[in-house]
Amino acid sequence: MSQNGNNKQLRVAIIGSGPAGFYACEHLFKRSEHDFSIDMFDKLPTPHGLVRSGVAPDHQKIKSVTRVYDKIASNENFRFFGLVEYGKHITIDDLKKHYHIIIFATGAQTDRKMNIPGEDLEGSHTATEFVAWYNGHPDYKDYKFDLSQEKVAIVGVGNVAVDVARILCRTEEELMQTDIADYALESLKESKVKEVYLLGRRGPAQAAFTNPEVRELGNLYDAHAITLIEEVELDEFTKELLENEEDRSLVKKIEILNSYSEDIEFKKSKKLHIRFLVSPVEIIGNEEDRVKAIKLVKNELYRIDDGSLRPRATDETEELEVGLVFRSIGYHGVPLPEVPFHEKWGVIHNEKGRVIDPETQLHVHGIYSTGWIKRGPTGVIGTNKLDSGETVECIVEDIESGNILSPEAPNPKHLADLINERQPQHFSYEDWLRLNELEISKGEEQGRPRVKYTSIDDMLNAVKKDNQ
Repeated sequence: MSQNGNNKQLRVAIIGSGPAGFYACEHLFKRSEHDFSIDMFDKLPTPHGLVRSGVAPDHQKIKSVTRVYDKIASNENFRFFGLVEYGKHITIDDLKKHYHIIIFATGAQTDRKMNIPGEDLEGSHTATEFVAWYNGHPDYKDYKFDLSQEKVAIVGVGNVAVDVARILCRTEEELMQTDIADYALESLKESKVKEVYLLGRRGPAQAAFTNPEVRELGNLYDAHAITLIEEVELDEFTKELLENEEDRSLVKKIEILNSYSEDIEFKKSKKLHIRFLVSPVEIIGNEEDRVKAIKLVKNELYRIDDGSLRPRATDETEELEVGLVFRSIGYHGVPLPEVPFHEKWGVIHNEKGRVIDPETQLHVHGIYSTGWIKRGPTGVIGTNKLDSGETVECIVEDIESGNILSPEAPNPKHLADLINERQPQHFSYEDWLRLNELEISKGEEQGRPRVKYTSIDDMLNAVKKDNQ
């Protein structure tokens, strides 16, 4: 066990191996006034969270951030325990026994519900399920989506909704250049989808997607992006907003969307309709309780007291004939055993990352949160770096004031022995790096970035076989 000056080595557990967890590692290792030894846990064998299982397969440049995480993981005081699930293989009492500091970085794992009739019909799904499926997440590889339907509705206009729309509109040739899961590639090859509707409840200026995302929709090889002129025309409130807006990106977003409303000669085989000021009020089923249509209400924008714009329903409705619906209206965190949770907000009860007991409003010593499970599902990958920095500042303050845990068995070997006993199949970071090499090698054979292992058994067997 190494020492740094007069300071003892501080043992840290991080639950979750996505960007927030790795940035917390990075911030801790940079605090040279303390000597941190960090163990990271994930319920999957593979690290990197949504960078692996959430970022769209046709956005390889974004995924290159994992090189930063690999560098962080190369620190001699870092260990990874993959395929070790909090609440199953390891408990809060175990963590308190072995660590001075515990950080939860588990993300927001479920989609918010629309709470409308028909939401549970066959053919109605969350965007998260579809994204995890086509990205090869082991928990979702056996999900089924009826891509024999010609028309699909996606509720929401954030970047995730745009990802789903784009993947549905890509050609086989385009998808062959990505690391999409093999089974998803085969299924999408047979897809009969011809029309996709992206549905936003507010106006174009309030759409959550970014300009690069919406611009990309106009460059799809075999799909036209289409907007309705009456839905991208700006209301008086938004015009006033734009006149006073110094950030030109919002003006550019409106220009891009307006360009999709111009008369075009339809030469491509698919249509991607980007709709605004509509809200689903019912998903309509057929005799077999399968989705056959979605009922929309037309909205109008109005200004509330704080000056912001909100949508409200009019008495005008329409029905879209669709056979498949994906909802993408925001994520929600999942409660963790023995960790205070704010049900309404869908996050761990915390203040700047310090986990708070809701009854006493006092910090639960030694326990922290970071990322989406701390702040909610906002921002991009890089946002987690700043967020984790705030949490680490709180940790350092608490170390100085002595408000951390006093584990009875801080020796790293004791924890390793416990994990070996409870989950002998756990994955080390070296195992992951070898699996990564194998996936990339398989991809090179097909001219793709990688070919993913999507079954945990296959991952275990590949590394075991390779190590023999």
